[in-house]
Amino acid sequence: MTKEFNYGTGRRKTATARTRLYPGTGVIEINGRPYEEFFPRKTLQMIIRQPLVLTKMLEKFDVKVNVAGGGISGQAEAVRHGISRALLELDAELRPVLKRAGFLTRDARKKERKKYGLRAARARYQYSKR
Repeated sequence: MTKEFNYGTGRRKTATARTRLYPGTGVIEINGRPYEEFFPRKTLQMIIRQPLVLTKMLEKFDVKVNVAGGGISGQAEAVRHGISRALLELDAELRPVLKRAGFLTRDARKKERKKYGLRAARARYQYSKR
């Protein structure tokens, strides 16, 4: 039994992207919609295409993604992470290229929690001397 797709999970902040790569013509679909419609900003579209462009596989695969949580930037970067992981599952020799570009590293930065006694995570209440 052969696998018909390669799978990769990408995460960024609170966004999670479940990515599947199918052999195809380069169609990228996110939550059942074309990626240009889902991410209207050109910068976010570029972020999504980066791993495919870097590995010269943009026209060789169809990408289907389910993404949930977070905002649009976090979702776009989660999709990039997922596509990179799926490409790695497809061909392990792509690892140095993707690793050098930083697409395989999970960006661990998240919103810092608010602490008690403070106004925000690190911001204090305004101090009044008199």
